Amino acid sequence: MLEELIRKNRSYRRFDQQESVSMETLRAVVNLARLSASGANLQPLKYMLVSDPKTNEIVFPHTRWAGYLEDWDGPAEGERPAAYIIILGDTEISPSFGVDHGIAAQSIMLGAAERGLGGCILGALDREGLRDALSIPERYEILLALALGKPKESVTLEEVGPSGDITYYRDEEGVHHVPKRSLEDLILQEHGA
Repeated sequence: MLEELIRKNRSYRRFDQQESVSMETLRAVVNLARLSASGANLQPLKYMLVSDPKTNEIVFPHTRWAGYLEDWDGPAEGERPAAYIIILGDTEISPSFGVDHGIAAQSIMLGAAERGLGGCILGALDREGLRDALSIPERYEILLALALGKPKESVTLEEVGPSGDITYYRDEEGVHHVPKRSLEDLILQEHGA
């Protein structure tokens, strides 16, 4: 059921680093993005697939994690992602990418969740450092990095409280809590049966 898969597809930030993710799996989830919608069907996105530990070590320092958790610098050694998918926009196909990378990222993450993996869509990146580290040609705009692996944490959804605070947090047991606004707060108008 799609709703169950969406509920399972959380932003995981701690992984079992020893559980590898195969290149076959990365290719399979990128294929889901390939099959997804693209504005004007331009299909301007390209992907860099990373699953070997040495290259993961090169990528990790260029990622930024969990802005609301101010006392946390990201996953510690042993809890880092086992793989990354870097989503790039090919500027020789299109100068802008609309929402294509968001659509692609969600398709990839749902495919990963279906395969028992978790991940985090990272927009906060040291893009120039990552470009240099991976020798990414200038024609490709770095849009997102998807961190993937076997989740090593629990993430739970809860309703936003009366204060309206949407800040995610970790409790004393390390469970990650994500407040979500109610459906009633999101729907402004309803017209129809």
